[in-house]
Formats: sequence, C-alpha cells, structure tokens
Amino acid sequence: MATIDIVKDVLVENLDLEGDKVTEDATLESLGVDSLDMVELICDLEEKCDIEFGEPEGVATIGQLVAHIDSLK
Repeated sequence: MATIDIVKDVLVENLDLEGDKVTEDATLESLGVDSLDMVELICDLEEKCDIEFGEPEGVATIGQLVAHIDSLK
C-alpha cells in the first residue's frame, strides 16, 4: 500500500475526515489536525509503517508527511 493511502486511512479513521479532502497539498492545519491529533497520528503511522518517526520538523502538508515517512523506510 502506498504511503499516501496509509496516511489517508489513518486520518479518515482517527479524525472522521472525508478521504477526498486528504490530498498531498492539504495542510494538517486545514484538516483540523491539532497537536494531540498529531501525537496519535504519529503513533499509528509508526505502527503501520514500521518506522521511528522522530520529531516532525517542517511537516505542514500531507505531501511533506508522506515524504518524511518514505525517507525513514
């Protein structure tokens, strides 16, 4: 499964977002992802992608999040 699809699934499941709103250009802020949501998102993504996420510096969009995860694989 592509990383964007994993991210989309986690966001849809955790935040009850519509899948079509989760695009690479969407910002985490525009999707309503707050700091608590981000912690939960990171935990879920670490588990699903088998990675150690670390501190997500400079990650503002879904595309940047996907690129960060892909760089850790």
